Amino acid sequence: MNTAARMESSSERGRIQLSQVTADLLKEAGLARWIIPRSIMVFVKGKGEMQTSWLRKSSRTTDRKATDQTAEMEALEEGTDSEESSLRASEEDNDFLGIEGMNKTGRLVEWNVEVLTSLLEQVVGSRGGASNHIETLSDAENRIGTGGKTVLEEFTPIIQLKRFDGEELRRRGGRASTNIEDEVKSQLRSYISSISQMYPDNDFHNFEHASHVTASVKKLLARIVNVDQGNCLGAGSRFESMDLVDLAGHSFGITSDPLTQFAVVFSAIIHDVDHPGVTNAQLVKENARCAQIYKKSVAEQKSVDIAWDMLMSDEYAALRACIYQTEEDLQRFRQLVVNTVMATDIVDKELQALRKARWETAFSNINSAGESLDDGTESEDRKATIVIEHLIQASDVSHTMQHWHIYKKWNERFFMECYGAYKEGRADSDPSTNWYKGEIGFFDFYVIPLARKLQSCGVFGVSSHEYLNYAIANREEWIREGEALVQHYLVKFKEQKAHLVAPPEQSLSTSFRRYRTTKEWS
Repeated sequence: MNTAARMESSSERGRIQLSQVTADLLKEAGLARWIIPRSIMVFVKGKGEMQTSWLRKSSRTTDRKATDQTAEMEALEEGTDSEESSLRASEEDNDFLGIEGMNKTGRLVEWNVEVLTSLLEQVVGSRGGASNHIETLSDAENRIGTGGKTVLEEFTPIIQLKRFDGEELRRRGGRASTNIEDEVKSQLRSYISSISQMYPDNDFHNFEHASHVTASVKKLLARIVNVDQGNCLGAGSRFESMDLVDLAGHSFGITSDPLTQFAVVFSAIIHDVDHPGVTNAQLVKENARCAQIYKKSVAEQKSVDIAWDMLMSDEYAALRACIYQTEEDLQRFRQLVVNTVMATDIVDKELQALRKARWETAFSNINSAGESLDDGTESEDRKATIVIEHLIQASDVSHTMQHWHIYKKWNERFFMECYGAYKEGRADSDPSTNWYKGEIGFFDFYVIPLARKLQSCGVFGVSSHEYLNYAIANREEWIREGEALVQHYLVKFKEQKAHLVAPPEQSLSTSFRRYRTTKEWS
């Protein structure tokens, strides 16, 4: 309060001036876009010269539809999934990016760029600001994905996370955030923009879905950090009783390594790249080129290969240098991406059985207080690896564990995609005949057990209770309204089919054209 009062003398009429501590808190929350750093240092009585920022003004527009999804993601991160809060956020923050006239995809690209930028700053900061060119790693980069191994064959049940000693974690807690260079931001924006164009215009498996999954991942990662007490990762935290060392132990090391968090968010963004809009089983039945290559987890492996190949191109060299500086970090980043994306294949029964067995192995030795009786780094890494897999799985179906209106919206979209595939002859049975009962089974045998696992592992704080409560409530609501909704979906599909207009051809980026023409995926 004292600092704020003294800053008034250096402010301007109609503007809000932020201290560096407040600006850092906004950055940690993924809201760096709200901040405009002042070009000069200001003198504050009793404090000396300070770096301050302006809070970006919001200019209201009438383009509510284009920002509803962004508002929904903002509300999701804050833990307020109600329709009212989403619409209110849309009205109050309509032009939060400061870019008028941008379409929905463009806005989603900018949102994802801001999220990854914030994490990249933490990655660079964790190694003391180093982001030198990495020509010496070119051989290691080129070896990845070679030797006849498929992506799935690279999977490992235990990823060795990087460990930091207590002193380093405490130093990082008090360290100012590290800004990344404009060249890196430009490459990151170019990469995410190209990724967005690699998502087909499916009803469900599209770039908007990827962004929704990313929002859930970001929220759950933040809740690991919060542990019901608040964010303790940045300078100026108001929760001094808990430090990074405590958090690293509570989260099995996930929170101590920014590269781990970056890799999981990155994986959420790319996990359905070039999704065909049909099941893996259908691709195998059709003997598609990608099915011949991968055999199983076809769409997931293809997504990793496409996104990774693009990241390895020369035009993203500066971006890669920000992500990793050593072969050890490169290998860990790759392994995290592989494991995280492969976990999104929830249909393959063999993979699900193996995943269940790994969870039981990791968490079987827990006492009544929820504390692990196992010691050692390998035990911690095993837990962290399986928790990350379940984190992405929960995020991939997070609409089932959010407010009813969000669940209903995405359920309809998934129905439209599945029913459309059936009408095109790319599905064996009419999904509408069992959609109502199938959703109940999905809640009973997958969604609710998954939410209970999030709760039982003791990592996600209040979010685990929140997800479970929403899942149970949505199941009850679906029992009441589901049959009528399926009939509504059918009517809507027929109406849309009757008025179908071919979409205009999109302008594709150079990267997108190159990877489309050089990879014979289908």
